[in-house]
Amino acid sequence: MPSSDQGPRGRYRAQVRGEIKRAALQQVASGGAAAVALNGIAKRLGVSGPALYKYFGSRDELLTELIIDGYADLADVVAQAAEASAGRPARARLHALAAAFRGWAVAHPQSYLLLTGPPSPTYQAPPETVDRARAVLGPFLAALAEGRPGPGAPALRKQLARWSDTAPEVAAWVDAFAPDADADAGAALAGAVTVWARLHGVIGLEAVGHFAGMGFAPATLLDAEIDALADAYGLP
Repeated sequence: MPSSDQGPRGRYRAQVRGEIKRAALQQVASGGAAAVALNGIAKRLGVSGPALYKYFGSRDELLTELIIDGYADLADVVAQAAEASAGRPARARLHALAAAFRGWAVAHPQSYLLLTGPPSPTYQAPPETVDRARAVLGPFLAALAEGRPGPGAPALRKQLARWSDTAPEVAAWVDAFAPDADADAGAALAGAVTVWARLHGVIGLEAVGHFAGMGFAPATLLDAEIDALADAYGLP
């Protein structure tokens, strides 16, 4: 016999959980992460508040699953871009990765906004969300590791080199995506942190509509930021 997860009850549970998550993302769209409320979702779905707790034990549990879903989806998109651009020069790969990242964020603004900051002052993201974020940045790390960075940001490079030496999980991250960066792991990590900041700087402004009516394409600004980063890291 099929397990309960594969039977009608399991399918029904998965369906309801999906409806709850979609309703939560609609709340994010209308009022940000702070607007997510289980009672509001229950009312929207026509069920009682206590009934919703059979599917998610707390608001934070729901938010965590939405964040993990977002990172997993984004990581898949970036990984596909990495695979499609394999064999191209590192600069071209970096542009392909950035375009894929932006494309996902523009198509899924509610999920993207959940990834850009804590949903509430009291929310504590579990360690697995950090691992998911590293999976998104891993292909960027691999491309940046091919560069020959100049002397810029030496303090950041030194700090991150020490970080990679003392944090086993960071060293494992570098080894997984940029095994040839051992000679200057700090430079590769500095590049990954910098590209993360530049991506969120441009895409974050676009996601909340701050470029509306300015008369230029945000993608052009992102291309310029990526080219500047590629120049700084000596990417061919």
